Amino acid sequence: MNDRELLAQCEVDTYRASGPGGQKRNKTSSAVRVRHPPSGLIVIAEESRSQHENRVKALKRLKQAFFLKLREPITLEMVAECAEIKAVRTRAGRIEVGRKDVRFWPVVGIVLDVLEATEARVSDAGQSLGVTTGHLIDFLEVEPKMWEQVNQMRLRFGHKTLKTGG
Repeated sequence: MNDRELLAQCEVDTYRASGPGGQKRNKTSSAVRVRHPPSGLIVIAEESRSQHENRVKALKRLKQAFFLKLREPITLEMVAECAEIKAVRTRAGRIEVGRKDVRFWPVVGIVLDVLEATEARVSDAGQSLGVTTGHLIDFLEVEPKMWEQVNQMRLRFGHKTLKTGG
């Protein structure tokens, strides 16, 4: 869905943010809060003095939150052949996609869906994705918010949290 369609589903508030930013900061309502009632997600952006820039950042954060927090039921048999995963999986069995790549967040969503389906067992998820456990952990460590979601999921399923490699 494009930004306009997404915004149509949202409630957008603007307000005056506090903190540093010069004289204009406390005189204009440049901070943006976006609520997505269907999912219950709320994001804010207030770092820019421009309401327009903050709205764009908030929408980007909302899309990321969809991939991080909303899970889709998935069948493990179809994952290894999933086009999004195949496009970023190397012959060596690694998931290689940069955080600035438009494919990154959709891949994060699929990886988290697979982890949910395997009750957060990383070795089982890696096998379903066609990557080694070590390579899956390397991918999970790339994004701190993804790492946090995985550890919350692991706790929910009664597993120990994963420790960072460095």
